[in-house]
Amino acid sequence: MPYAFEPLSGQIIEAAIDVHTQLGPGFLESIYESALKVALRNRGITYEAQKGVSVFFGGEEVGVHRLDLLVEDQIVVELKAVKTLENIHIAQVKSYLKATRLRVGLLLNFAGPKLDVKRIVP
Repeated sequence: MPYAFEPLSGQIIEAAIDVHTQLGPGFLESIYESALKVALRNRGITYEAQKGVSVFFGGEEVGVHRLDLLVEDQIVVELKAVKTLENIHIAQVKSYLKATRLRVGLLLNFAGPKLDVKRIVP
């Protein structure tokens, strides 16, 4: 049985592939974020960009992190433009999922000749 998030995550990945196909590697992360927002909007997919999420410790807020994209209030999307994804990038998305209490994240790296996609489910 497919997971509830699969159709939406598939649409996000399709949009990201479209961005990568048209722009290719070599741009800053902010360019890919802007382009992905256009691609999502053109598909009728809602998102919040740079959404602030409070981080708590011992019942107190200890900071605020900004998510690259929160899509349809369901999926955290973290964008990278780095040579290779590392374990710290995956840990980062897992932390965001913990802070938001969401179940799935997508880590997208636009720097390579092919879009690198990781689905992260804690």
